[in-house]
Amino acid sequence: MGCGSDDVNVVLSLGDMPPSNAFLTEADLGNPEKRYPLDLAFCSTCGLAQITVSVDPEELFGEYAYFSSYSTTMLEHARSIATRMIEERALNSESLAMEIASNDGYLLQYYAEAGVPVLGIEPARNVAAEASERGVETLCRFFGGELAEELRGADRRAHVLHANNVLAHVPDINGVVEGIGRVLTDDGVAVVETPYVRDLVERLEFDTIYHEHLFYYSLTSLQRLFERNGLRMVDVERVPIHGGSLRVFASPEANAGEPSSAVVTLLKEESQLGLDTLAYFQGFAQRVEDLKERLTETLADLKAQGHRIAAYGAAAKGVILLNACGIGADTIDFVADRSEYKQGRFMPGAHIPVVAPGRILADMPNEVLVLAWNLADEILEQQDDYRARGGRFIIPVPHPEVVA
Repeated sequence: MGCGSDDVNVVLSLGDMPPSNAFLTEADLGNPEKRYPLDLAFCSTCGLAQITVSVDPEELFGEYAYFSSYSTTMLEHARSIATRMIEERALNSESLAMEIASNDGYLLQYYAEAGVPVLGIEPARNVAAEASERGVETLCRFFGGELAEELRGADRRAHVLHANNVLAHVPDINGVVEGIGRVLTDDGVAVVETPYVRDLVERLEFDTIYHEHLFYYSLTSLQRLFERNGLRMVDVERVPIHGGSLRVFASPEANAGEPSSAVVTLLKEESQLGLDTLAYFQGFAQRVEDLKERLTETLADLKAQGHRIAAYGAAAKGVILLNACGIGADTIDFVADRSEYKQGRFMPGAHIPVVAPGRILADMPNEVLVLAWNLADEILEQQDDYRARGGRFIIPVPHPEVVA
């Protein structure tokens, strides 16, 4: 799906999985759920890891259960980069900050507050409506070459364009990246964040593989993608968000400078590690199986001792972890989550009820399994009273760990 080559080999199979954001109502529980194969494969031609089945984007994103603003960590991450770009690029009321897959306006709101005009592009109807209510102008569209040409023709070109966690999601990545180049001003910059496949493999973050995430990038595969579509990578940073991500800065090739030393160094590291080879992924599947076995054994031992166990974070990764490990309502009493959109529903596949976080203190389970482990620090801080009363957390990745 990336370069068109058929030199693709499966490196991990998780079986048939429900879409991770297809939360159920009580009336849905007796009905069959849609499931699709979830296999991670590697293309030796372009060095891109990818899943083998693409689900209709309208099914995945027409209505969406993920709202970025429910995470304090995500808001601070967004505020920091927005403030930095305003200062570094000297943005003002004559500039335009754009984000594709802009969610509920969580990032663009900081540009707007600073007086910089904004435009969000978000295909999920419910999420786009939330952004508009926040005062962030948002087009409810899928971004691609056609929309890029419309915006360029209307002279709505971006001085800064953010693409956070979107290149993993779109089937037509070449069309989207080419569109980014078309919609940027001549001296504009794209700030692209995407989970780093190196962290996924090294830290066993197998539950970040789900149907919404079609692609899993290294810097090498990103560079090849950009070069195919008229963009040049000028800088890169590794950031801890989402279990480890790359933040790449890219500009139209005709006006971009030379890549920074950080780009050169990381590309060299990846070459030495063999990140663009199939051999790098050998053994990954067995390590994942070992992790799944250790986690299920840990939970089974606690249940055998009469412990009550809950979970925190009705995240997409949580859906994959529960289903891949066969963990259901017989093991987990409930999943707490701050999102009111998810509360009152049930986890796809696992059928565990989603409730408000206050339920943890009210019920005082012995342990809470942290499904949104990428936000573990934030969650543990929110639940300080629970910990003070003797509650314990289980962090599942990269190895099951009980935190008192």
